[in-house]
Amino acid sequence: MTHFILYSRSYCHLCEDMLFALRPFQDAHGFTVEVQDVDENPDLLAKYDELVPVLVGQKPAQAAQEICHYFLDHARLEAFLHG
Repeated sequence: MTHFILYSRSYCHLCEDMLFALRPFQDAHGFTVEVQDVDENPDLLAKYDELVPVLVGQKPAQAAQEICHYFLDHARLEAFLHG
């Protein structure tokens, strides 16, 4: 099953917007979404601090791939889902 991680933070309206924008795709494609707060992990904070929200997708037996950050890129998400 395809799985996404949304690197986020609790006070980020862009993060909430991206999670909301993912819902129709999730309904249509049946993937899972895990939200991880970068402020709770020093390594994630160092990597994603100024980029949140960051959407990373992973398909079974494939490496994780960054899809987009700041705003949901519908075209890149569709390409990832159908690729």
